[in-house]
Amino acid sequence: MGKSDDAVAAIVSRHAQEDGVVDLEAEFRASNIQEVLDTLDRELIGLMPIKTRIREIAALLLVERLRKQFALTSETPTLHMCFTGNPGTGKTTVAMRMGEILKRLGYVREGHLVTVTRDDLVGQYIGHTAPKTKEVIKKAMGGVLFIDEAYYLYKPENERDYGAESIEILLQIMENHRDDLVVILAGYKDKMDQFFMSNPGMRSRIAHHLDFPDYSADELMAITKLMLADQSYRLSPEAERALAEYVPLRMALPHFANARSIRNALDRARLRHANRLFAARSQALTRSDLMTIEAADIRASRVFREGTPDGVPAAVGLVTGQGDLR
Repeated sequence: MGKSDDAVAAIVSRHAQEDGVVDLEAEFRASNIQEVLDTLDRELIGLMPIKTRIREIAALLLVERLRKQFALTSETPTLHMCFTGNPGTGKTTVAMRMGEILKRLGYVREGHLVTVTRDDLVGQYIGHTAPKTKEVIKKAMGGVLFIDEAYYLYKPENERDYGAESIEILLQIMENHRDDLVVILAGYKDKMDQFFMSNPGMRSRIAHHLDFPDYSADELMAITKLMLADQSYRLSPEAERALAEYVPLRMALPHFANARSIRNALDRARLRHANRLFAARSQALTRSDLMTIEAADIRASRVFREGTPDGVPAAVGLVTGQGDLR
């Protein structure tokens, strides 16, 4: 076949594609991304704006994949993101599910999540930062690189700091390998805003900014029940009332970390539950006994008595970081 025949075949193929149709619903089902979205709905209470944005991104990627079937060329969408919000609001979970969506739609090879902080990227001496950063990128390639508290990469007050070198490497990778690596920067909103003001090159590479709100008391109660069910525990009616009193008290204390603090609270309630059963070990136990958290397991917390975490005076908790729920 000569060059003219090739040209004719290309034209025929293009017209066939132009006249063709595609079943978007069938493509959506075949991608299995609904399974990931359903998992995200089950894992995270509330956060409707975040879930809506993830669905919008998934829709964009699915349509882009179909456009390629019709030879409709366009650049690979920029998918680097910034997640802002307080601790325990679901940022890491959403990043993990985003990786799964990207893999199922063919935008990354593996879809795994690599979570790092400044210490994993920045070296302590000249020549140390570049290999550290490149090694992390190598591990994350084909998936999602999640940089927590990303603003600590930039320390302009320290002229001997090597964070800027790591940022430069990241910028190059984010531009040149955006078809096989998605970078998500995460941290407190005000600090991330300052970081972007000082690093306009990084801001220009971030396409999606998602702000994760704090959970309400009602949402935290729902999260509690979900966590307990996952571990085959439940609250007695009295324990549920006690926890409903506990949650707003804990929310008002320093170092509250949303779902993370609730998880810590349940860990300590389970500890008290186990010790309560052990103290009465001469008595036979039922399945219900082994599953049920009672009000006493909740109300033993010093949050009720003193408004401070168990065994940690307020002043100490603020200094040591031990001021998480007890």
